[in-house]
Amino acid sequence: MGDGMTNRIGHAGLAGRRMSAEDAAGLIQPGMTVGMSGFTGAGYPKLVPPALAKRIAAAHERGDEFGVRVLTGASTAPELDGELARAGGVAFRMPYQSDPDMRKCINGGESEYMDVHLSHVAPQVYAGNYGKMDMAVIEVTAILPDGGMVPSTAVGTNEAWLDVADKVIIEVNANQPMDLEGMHDIYFTSRPPPRDPIPLRHTGDRIGEPYLRCDLSKVVAVVECDLPDRMSSFTPADETSKRIAGHLIDFLHHEVKMGRLPENLLPIQSGVGNIANAVLAGLKEGGFSNLTAFTEVLQDGLLELVGGGTVTVASATALSLSPEGVKEFLDNIMLYRDKIILRPQAVSNHPELIRRLGCIAMNGLVEADIYGNVNSTHVAGSSVINGIGGSGDFTRNAYLSCFVTPSTAKNGDISCIVPMVSHVDHTEHDVSVVVTDQGLADLRGLSPKQRARAVISNCAHPSYRPMLEDYFDRACRTSKGKHTPHLLAEATSWHQRFLDTGSMKS
Repeated sequence: MGDGMTNRIGHAGLAGRRMSAEDAAGLIQPGMTVGMSGFTGAGYPKLVPPALAKRIAAAHERGDEFGVRVLTGASTAPELDGELARAGGVAFRMPYQSDPDMRKCINGGESEYMDVHLSHVAPQVYAGNYGKMDMAVIEVTAILPDGGMVPSTAVGTNEAWLDVADKVIIEVNANQPMDLEGMHDIYFTSRPPPRDPIPLRHTGDRIGEPYLRCDLSKVVAVVECDLPDRMSSFTPADETSKRIAGHLIDFLHHEVKMGRLPENLLPIQSGVGNIANAVLAGLKEGGFSNLTAFTEVLQDGLLELVGGGTVTVASATALSLSPEGVKEFLDNIMLYRDKIILRPQAVSNHPELIRRLGCIAMNGLVEADIYGNVNSTHVAGSSVINGIGGSGDFTRNAYLSCFVTPSTAKNGDISCIVPMVSHVDHTEHDVSVVVTDQGLADLRGLSPKQRARAVISNCAHPSYRPMLEDYFDRACRTSKGKHTPHLLAEATSWHQRFLDTGSMKS
């Protein structure tokens, strides 16, 4: 994929600051706050974090304390989160992660973790909520003679980290194709208020420049790298995913027929995963055309729609492709470079843009309750899975906010529709549509009790539907409040029963 380091470090001064990953990692001291590049397994530094993890492990063997505070754009990969977590080197982590070892440290209480809306990350750092950023470690594709940097396969918070960090380490990755140059649109939005309106009116507008820039005097090391992003394969859509997609596609057709959506819909946003890919495939199979996407990640399903012409332009902050998707992207990169725009996440996830463009948001969940509240981050209320990511940015501000999920999990031992969610990420006020393999509940314009009846009858699995109906009926009869009836003594008893017995079934 790469062409070696030939012409990758074009700035003479920065070329003179080349050093090994081990020496660069030696510049990171205990207690530092370090901003790392990376977003959903793309564009993360691949050499410095493992070298840092080795330093941390060696320090611990000597009996010395060594931990760092790690801020990123979103999730990274085993070479970053995994290595540092296994070394016990992450004192604090923000805002989103998906690594099993990092998750274990967080849920085990070894690492403090703050889950943050992705649109809030850079503004909160600029506001000083996390103290000063001592070091940024950023992957780029190349450094140009004037010091401008060609971004990698993710932008995330890179422009902000380069701006706010006291010192900067740059990893120049020759494995990233030089044909990425021109795909990015770097526009600053995150500096403290007052701020100017973002001059983006259409999904395909370019309002910035294709390069990252920073004060070059802050760059203390340039590390040469030639390694690919660590991407995971997607499981082919199963019948459950296809049924979920079918319900949602039918609903979108109905909305067009009723005149509430145009024939080419509105800019679509899709979360990551097999159900999301199935929904995206359903858009093409359903006959939709001339679509646009304003989203945070571009995965295989969306890449296929772009390549096939169903989507004319896609705006995102990162690629999140399977190995097969990466091959397709590289084989036809000149086609995709003209139709894909990679922006900072402060733009791709900006609430005002999402609302003004009128996005259709489609995200996954862990569980929804009968009133439409959604938990997308926690198991049984206490153990975090990954984080809220950008789902809240889109859910609260989208023209249409849809959540998709199988009706059950763990071979039917968990109902994804429950009386009361064990953790709330998205309130009933922000959720328009809930879709499972059983059906679809359109919650717009409904009171709480009307929503409950729609969710139970349309979305719950038949093995749990009678239990939910019984709970709701008894709550309506005996709850003191009749607006949102609950039996508080048993509202989360399903979760406790699962923890005690391994099943929510009574």
